[in-house]
Amino acid sequence: MVTITIDGIRLEVPEGKNILDCALDGGIYIPHLCHHKDLSPLGSCRMCIVEVEGRDGIVPSCTLKAEEGMAVTTRSPEIERLRMLALELLLAGHPEDCSTCPKYGNCELQTLIQYIGPKTGRLKMRVKGFKPQENNPLIVHDMNRCVLCGRCVRACNELRGVKVLQYQKKELETFVGTLHGRLLMDADCRFCGACVEVCPTGTIRDKMEQRGTKEEAAVPCRAACPAHTEIPRYIRFVKEGNCDAAAAVIREKVPFPKSLGYVCNHACELECKRKELTQAMSIRDIKRYAAEQDTGFYWRGKGKQLPDTGRRVCVVGGGPAGLAAAYYLRKQGHDVTIKEALPTAGGMMAYGIPSYRLPRQIIAEEIKVIEEQGVKIEVNTKVGQVAGLLEEYDAVLVASGAHRGVRLPMEGSELDGVLLNTEFLRRASLGEETGIGKRVIVLGGGNVAFDCARTARRLGADEIHVACLEARDQMTSSEEEITEAMEEGILVHPARTFERITGGDHVTGVDFMKVKSFTFDENRRAVIEKEEHSGHHIEADTVIFAVGQRPDLPPDCGLLRGRGDSVAVKDVEKDKSTSVEGIFAAGDVIYGTKSVIAAIESGREAAAQIDRFLGGDGDISEVLAPETAAEPYIGCVPGFGYQERTKPVIDGAAQRADHFQPYNHGICEADICREAGRCLQCDLRLQLAPSRRWSDFEGNQGVER
Repeated sequence: MVTITIDGIRLEVPEGKNILDCALDGGIYIPHLCHHKDLSPLGSCRMCIVEVEGRDGIVPSCTLKAEEGMAVTTRSPEIERLRMLALELLLAGHPEDCSTCPKYGNCELQTLIQYIGPKTGRLKMRVKGFKPQENNPLIVHDMNRCVLCGRCVRACNELRGVKVLQYQKKELETFVGTLHGRLLMDADCRFCGACVEVCPTGTIRDKMEQRGTKEEAAVPCRAACPAHTEIPRYIRFVKEGNCDAAAAVIREKVPFPKSLGYVCNHACELECKRKELTQAMSIRDIKRYAAEQDTGFYWRGKGKQLPDTGRRVCVVGGGPAGLAAAYYLRKQGHDVTIKEALPTAGGMMAYGIPSYRLPRQIIAEEIKVIEEQGVKIEVNTKVGQVAGLLEEYDAVLVASGAHRGVRLPMEGSELDGVLLNTEFLRRASLGEETGIGKRVIVLGGGNVAFDCARTARRLGADEIHVACLEARDQMTSSEEEITEAMEEGILVHPARTFERITGGDHVTGVDFMKVKSFTFDENRRAVIEKEEHSGHHIEADTVIFAVGQRPDLPPDCGLLRGRGDSVAVKDVEKDKSTSVEGIFAAGDVIYGTKSVIAAIESGREAAAQIDRFLGGDGDISEVLAPETAAEPYIGCVPGFGYQERTKPVIDGAAQRADHFQPYNHGICEADICREAGRCLQCDLRLQLAPSRRWSDFEGNQGVER
């Protein structure tokens, strides 16, 4: 360390560190534009010039190294004059109307103009005449706004090692671009966003609309995940071949990584930036691979476990929300008991999702981890009066899910041969008689409807139809479910109304009409317009309602109920407390059916709130994976932008439709590294230091205006 003075202020700084960073880190603002903390100094903008006592001339502070006893002056009439001149030269080729720039209000050049001036009129302006390159995915290049600070070039070449952006010449103008003006994909850009992040003007900017916080916009997959799992981080570990670390990253937020690897609704993939190039990352399959290869090295027996508190918690329901909450409450030191009405824990993972999608041994394996943590599970134990549990427990969590199917109030709905989705799937999971015949119609268009249809196929039904109100492109089921069902011979009828179920004592079929339009009014009531003379009949001996599910708690459970028989809580997103103090609720029982990952996160939130209620700090976070910084130098990968999504290994329809064994085998070992390597590593952008502007410094000291 050496001692220097800047404008009379003494600072202890590392020897050899550039004076500009010494000043900024010490709270002294020196104007700058081409400099960035994470990039090599260039000194081209001439904004950061200073004088050094005992030396002639004026020098850029970004290239000036700190030495013992150095005395630096950042303001003088000559410095101000030269900065003004340098700024005028920068502005000579810059568009004058800032208000039309998408970065207006967030532009470093704009704040620099506010700081320095200029006090004189601009030098004669010139028009560069570049056509903005807007046909790149994710990134817009508008070189008319470029001031040649060189940040993007250094970020691309030195920091990332991709080496796509270079200085180019067009007639008398120098600009930044790709060789021969190629599109970024053709130039092998990695689309990491470093150039966008460091650009001080509106020259290089995000093409996609930015939503939410900066972190949410930069890493949308993580923001879209209900549990906010560190997706780019575990993908990076998989690419490096460290599946133990990858699984530990996942387990920091969810206790069911392997189950989620099979059935997660992968909302993260819908927001994945990679889809703007080719297709989204196979995030769910990467998660599954990591979980299947995991040995538990980083987490088994090494996670958080606080001392026993003496407080007792009862969790009603052993589905994903209840299991997750119990797991984290036990880690906080509380004594936790789960009361589950069915023969095994797992909830809809075990009794709603068919075993060909989620093998039962995987559920059992992950529940065992929760039991090993010290959670007690009492099965075949149905709870009626929830409020009465407070006589024995200090807190109660209701997480009993939505296990009661919905029967539409339509003609024929009570006929023999009409089944409900939840009851049908539960009986199939238990190996009991389901009551289906050979010709089945499933009413509904969600994933559960297709679970019913595909289960019926595996139970021996010959002819299966799925009908729903929604048009084909608006069906709520995942595309893969619809496609695979059709491959298995299931007939899909979108845009159909259910007029009546026909039959005397037993179902004989369903009358339908085609839907011309289907919308909702301002009160969320369905508005359906039917096609005239479009009535038709489909014969069947079994009809399965798959149009929704509701909680199955008795009316006298002691809690205030909400819409659709849900348990009312103060705030579904933020406050899981119910009408009775000490009783909380989470998962499908408070908001209806969503997804396994949403239920897990709801359980996590409830666990944190219950812990605070019991006197804890509510901090259920834990660190399991090694804390290593990602390598910023990612290098060039030929053809990176055009790499296609890796497909999992899936058995053909003829090989899978007559049994309940898993048919989707995930991504094979030979392909997993390639798929993980497709990730844009969006989180690397957040490692870059933020810009430091004069308005960020206390008192805005040193303002020259």
